[in-house]
Amino acid sequence: MTTMLEGASEPSEVIVHHKTDKVAPVRCTAITDDAHEQADNLTNWDQQYDQVSPGRFYGRIDELHLGAMQVYNEHSSHALRQQCLVWPDAIWFGIPSNREDCRVNGQSLEATDILCRPGSTQFELVTPAAFDMLGIVVREKDLMAAAAAQGIDISTEDARQVARLRLPEQTLTNVRYLIRRIVQSTPERLDGCIHRDLLMMALLETLERETPNGAVPPSYLHRKAVVERIKDYVEQACDLPVTMAELCELACVSRRTLQYSFESILGISPLQFLRVTRLNRVKRMLSTGGSDSVSDAAGYNGFYHLSQFSADYKQLFGELPSQTLARHAAPA
Repeated sequence: MTTMLEGASEPSEVIVHHKTDKVAPVRCTAITDDAHEQADNLTNWDQQYDQVSPGRFYGRIDELHLGAMQVYNEHSSHALRQQCLVWPDAIWFGIPSNREDCRVNGQSLEATDILCRPGSTQFELVTPAAFDMLGIVVREKDLMAAAAAQGIDISTEDARQVARLRLPEQTLTNVRYLIRRIVQSTPERLDGCIHRDLLMMALLETLERETPNGAVPPSYLHRKAVVERIKDYVEQACDLPVTMAELCELACVSRRTLQYSFESILGISPLQFLRVTRLNRVKRMLSTGGSDSVSDAAGYNGFYHLSQFSADYKQLFGELPSQTLARHAAPA
């Protein structure tokens, strides 16, 4: 291309390089003091969280969308039990900040494990206090198309069959560093297409080098079945059991087996599970319009001594049930 520069008597040749428009990622940050709201703040996930450890909750999600790829860091101040579901035709990869006391479907994590689950497949996470999860969700067809374009032969079968993938330590370090840097960057400092490609290459390397971790203790299947039996009953029943004897009868196991099952799968005792589940059900009702009365919501979940219930509720959530109801009441 030739152009005349202002003030010049002769044409001057100017080389103009082809420029492509920068594609800015979509970024959002959600901060909340309610674990139940935290579950709804991760875009396009279907989730339900129960707060397990006591005190006022703080949660933050920093989320980027690079085309159809979702990248995020989720922080939670308190221990949670999470029921999670990723959108269809996608695969989720998660890197926890702390593997101790973190479980996926009742399975503990080893030193270099990452988590993975396909879309439309419900899974359960148990996470400790002061916890961060780095995550990527990508459409499976995009992942396979990227592999084909690079001439890389990969399979997503391991990610479908097991919830834990073991990585070489350096691969894990590299992937963690890349995700963290991208999530922490401001959108104007990122070209969405370039960083999407960087993350896609990191995922391809992950799938090339992973080893499925399907190891579980011999007692795992039986203990998980015991816990699932109680969880299914609690989820569906209005009249909840309140004693160990009732729980043992429901699960058809001894007190010792019940105790070991809950501690190994969920990291809490069966009575603690029952108490925390009932209190979270009350809070969910008060937060979402399921009840306009504290006493009705408490009674529905088996709490009839209101003064003790209020004390237990405040201990777990850091506020009285009446305060929860008032904060979420519809404006007059």
